[in-house]
Amino acid sequence: MSTKKLSKSFTEGNLPKQLFLFSLPFMASNALLVLYSTIDMIIVGEYVGTAGLSAVSQSSQIVNFATMVCLGFSNAGQVLLAQALGAEKRREMNSVIGTLFGFVSALSILLSAIILIARKPILNLMNIPPESYDMALDYLVICAAGLIFTAGYNLVSAILRGMGDAKRPFLFIGIASVANLVLDIIFTGYLGWGVAGAAWATIIGQAVSFIFSIFYLYRRRASFGFDFRKESFIPNLRYVKMIVSLGTPMAIQSGFINLSMLVVNAMINHIGVVASATFGVGVRIDDIVNKISQGIQYAAVPIISQNIGAKKNDRAKKTVYFAWVYSAIFTVIFVILYITLGKELFMIFSDDKAVHEMSSEFIKAILWMFPAFAVMRGSGAFIQGIGNARLSMALAILDGVALRIGLSWFFGIFLGWGFFGFVLGYGLAPYGYAIPSMIYFLSGIWQRRQSLAERI
Repeated sequence: MSTKKLSKSFTEGNLPKQLFLFSLPFMASNALLVLYSTIDMIIVGEYVGTAGLSAVSQSSQIVNFATMVCLGFSNAGQVLLAQALGAEKRREMNSVIGTLFGFVSALSILLSAIILIARKPILNLMNIPPESYDMALDYLVICAAGLIFTAGYNLVSAILRGMGDAKRPFLFIGIASVANLVLDIIFTGYLGWGVAGAAWATIIGQAVSFIFSIFYLYRRRASFGFDFRKESFIPNLRYVKMIVSLGTPMAIQSGFINLSMLVVNAMINHIGVVASATFGVGVRIDDIVNKISQGIQYAAVPIISQNIGAKKNDRAKKTVYFAWVYSAIFTVIFVILYITLGKELFMIFSDDKAVHEMSSEFIKAILWMFPAFAVMRGSGAFIQGIGNARLSMALAILDGVALRIGLSWFFGIFLGWGFFGFVLGYGLAPYGYAIPSMIYFLSGIWQRRQSLAERI
């Protein structure tokens, strides 16, 4: 079965040009993905107020935790597919894709059930401000019930990334964003459903995007490389083991990072609803930058994977260097914009003057984070691309638990720096991943590893 139309090889050609052009659709896709959730915040801030902003920011972190766990296994499949493509093992790709669909769908249903059953204890652990509690509960229930759609379109995008396709993920996310915008205005603004309206808009938008993506790929199944036959969705035990082995550390990595955010949120919630809303808005603004620059990492991972599969290690190394250059340029531009227009960005989300005043503390503390993310776009992509999930997990635990939680507690509570200290600890934590990952890449130790393509 031919996969020529929906797959692309990066094992030859002008590498810096390929990385740059391949990154652009991912950067645009991630911008739309952030816009997707940002719309909720802006409209909720306009029609519900500060308590609504706090509710959305807190509950979305819980749903993001489950989403990122599913995404960890999806990314494992992406790496397998990219290395298989680089090694010209196209026939095996159909079985890998079918196994991914079955595995991730079952996992999303399980996580959805767990959140719905334990919804109140989870919110109680997060110290949700009383003014936001009922709204946070509504948002959590609705979004958790639709987790399968969120996991589904993330899975489709991961599969296509592994095959070297950046355009169709952009199309699918664009559909979700437009649907979410229209429904947000109708449900939250016109009908006055409040935070629940924003949640319904999010889930329906994701469902429309996922269903459309499946229909689109089914119509183009010959060029996609998956036949969509019933028997193809039956998990292949060999690939299940590989996905679990590679995906479990990735899922733990994603889960721990989001878990740490929940803990930091809980500490900040003790300060009050204004601090909770300010942190929620600030994290959303940072998401815009981080997710857009993450497009460089999304592009670098399959390029690295393909070249590792094709045994072109030097080309894989060069991909990291160019990723660092592009990320550094992007980071400098954003830091300048954040310093000059930071408060105005917060004003887009909230008209609460208390939030505006507290935003200056957030900005001063969070700026320390961006150089670390610039480094991670290259070396983090490399660790993921070669399939060293255990190292990635270890570094994520160092970042998410030991540093993100530990430093936030140290600066915010032990030193008594309050809100500024919590954000500073949150911002410094990524260096726990950035510095060791850079050392690992530059050391060359990774060259002793067997490629995943040799085991597919």
